[in-house]
Amino acid sequence: MTKDIDQEDRNKFLDIGYERTCDCKSSHINCLTAKEWLKCQIGVWEFYYEGRDIRDKEKHPAVFPISLASKVISLFSHKGELVIDPFVGSGTTLVAARDLDRNAIGFDLNESYAELCDNRLRQLRLGNTSKQLPITDDARNISSYLGEETVSLIVTSPPYANLLNRKRKNKSRRGGERKNKQYMEVEQYSQDTRDLGTLDPEDFGEAMEEIFAGMLLLLKPKGHCVINVPDFWWNNTRITLHMIVIEALRRAGYELRNTVIWDRRNIVNRVGIFGWPSNYITMGTTFEYLLDFWRPE
Repeated sequence: MTKDIDQEDRNKFLDIGYERTCDCKSSHINCLTAKEWLKCQIGVWEFYYEGRDIRDKEKHPAVFPISLASKVISLFSHKGELVIDPFVGSGTTLVAARDLDRNAIGFDLNESYAELCDNRLRQLRLGNTSKQLPITDDARNISSYLGEETVSLIVTSPPYANLLNRKRKNKSRRGGERKNKQYMEVEQYSQDTRDLGTLDPEDFGEAMEEIFAGMLLLLKPKGHCVINVPDFWWNNTRITLHMIVIEALRRAGYELRNTVIWDRRNIVNRVGIFGWPSNYITMGTTFEYLLDFWRPE
């Protein structure tokens, strides 16, 4: 059920599990076999969408595949442990958590997204004892819901500063596909001043620092935090959003452990000729970053 929590209820911790229910050794960071672990060591990852994924931009303008969330959750948590997504959007993280028998909580400012997430969860088989809760609230309030060192993994794709808060020109699309129904539309989630998608990159970095500093003590020591983020071009200037995120989380007390490239070429259709023939610009749509941090001991 979608939860919309008021100020009075925030300080009541949620009834949700966070301890392992598997039989893995205490020193193991996940339930993977050696063969499964090996597949995660390569620093370039590729994913495919499935039938349960949301591809309709009118439902949500920016989604990652269930397979992405599943790989991250499998790599950095055990069955029964607690995963949180501070910008849950359409609920992909919670769907993956249900599949993998992890407890999970997702937060979003937009009540319609929390309802979408709840509807997706209702369509899944239960078959396990874990819980997945979508909550309508500001990510800045997450520390009021959970006790210290109860979270094993944070995984999310935050709003990309003001990337979506302007008319879309579809320069990455070719020919007649450029002027599709997204052309010259503003896809930003909301104009709520708390929404990171309304902020310029500098203010975005400060907001990320504030939000993730508030979650640091919720993470178990050496608990991981994986953030999916791209860079983008604005007025012929490359906005290095991944570097802004790295510096923000370092200031918040996290340590960067790994940088993984999400190779998106297999899900990008008919890439346009961007910048040809006088200005070389790489297509941001063909790759994104998966930034892996942890809470240092």
